[in-house]
Amino acid sequence: MSTTESANPSRPSEPSRRQPFDPGDPLGIDDLLDPEDLAIRDTVRTWATDRVLPHIAEWYENGELPGIRELARELGSLGALGMSLKGYGCAGASAVQYGLACLELEAADSGIRSLVSVQGSLAMYAIHRFGSEEQKERWLPGMAAGETIGCFGLTEPDHGSDPAGMRTHARRDGGDWILTGRKMWITNGSVAGVAVVWAQTDEEGGGAGIRGFVVPTDSPGFSAPEIRHKWSLRASVTSELVLDGVRLPADAVLPGATGLRGPLSCLSHARYGIVWGAMGAARASFEAALDYARSREQFGRPIGGFQLTQAKLADMALELHKGILLAHHLGRRMDAGTIRPEQVSFGKLNNVREAIEICRTSRTILGANGISLEYPVMRHATNLESVLTYEGTVEMHQLVLGKALTGLDAFR
Repeated sequence: MSTTESANPSRPSEPSRRQPFDPGDPLGIDDLLDPEDLAIRDTVRTWATDRVLPHIAEWYENGELPGIRELARELGSLGALGMSLKGYGCAGASAVQYGLACLELEAADSGIRSLVSVQGSLAMYAIHRFGSEEQKERWLPGMAAGETIGCFGLTEPDHGSDPAGMRTHARRDGGDWILTGRKMWITNGSVAGVAVVWAQTDEEGGGAGIRGFVVPTDSPGFSAPEIRHKWSLRASVTSELVLDGVRLPADAVLPGATGLRGPLSCLSHARYGIVWGAMGAARASFEAALDYARSREQFGRPIGGFQLTQAKLADMALELHKGILLAHHLGRRMDAGTIRPEQVSFGKLNNVREAIEICRTSRTILGANGISLEYPVMRHATNLESVLTYEGTVEMHQLVLGKALTGLDAFR
């Protein structure tokens, strides 16, 4: 074969192996998944299509998530709660499988993925990693089944990005702990049966600093008023936690977590799910725009036949599938035990930012219809504004990466 022939891009080298171009999977990413991965993804997608999509626009418009306890039990039956944890009724799935589930759940709505993330990657993960055997046995099986909903209390009204400054305080009273303080923007708070709450302590030595506490929400002095009037994550339960002298026994403290390293490791696990989930919101918006562009006619033909629309679709497809590849890569690293928190920041920063841009560009293709709840685009766009902030703002992840790149700490 001549050099000219071998360099000819129009000449197929192995036509028998070439598959038709798939607009839904243009890079062939599914080839990286094994049959179990695909089965889990398809199961979650089917559940979300049947149970969430027919109702989500109404839930969002009304600012409610009715039947959240039933949804939690169904998600427990799927094995989606504490999905990547092992033992205690948890599914023990791979990180990639958990990520695929997050993508499919957020393709339905960010609020549904948030329910799962807070339950599994924050509350259950904290107990699983840092809890005593008694705490694990008491709480995790019911949480994995969705019978008990959990929440995670770290953010405060005056302390979000700087949790070290938290004011919630735990003091010793004989053999007990007394918790006083407030937490803000807590997903699942008003429906939770257990809260993992982080507080400052006055203990010295090995117990100094911030500690985590497993708080039954029926404890006297605990309340969780729901936060209303949100324009984002409307189909999600968001609450304030108020701890007014909540008395807890000595064994309520998480024995394996001292200092900020405990809650920050939980946040890193939750951020990983967001890396995948944001691409679910982006995919749903892109697919809506692609379908619309194929059928919406202007000037005598579908708008998808115009160059400017095709340029938008091509650019969105690039960022969408690059983001999925990035999520898959991080998932493989997590499964191998080699992932670093900075790499999770890389994924969260990139994928949420690009997902928002995909939603906004999709809205322009739909024109005025893009603001209607008949389509998912504006709902996903407004949800992602919350996702952009929680589990670390853009600025915080930029500084995490800046410190990793330069070796210089710009946080203070």
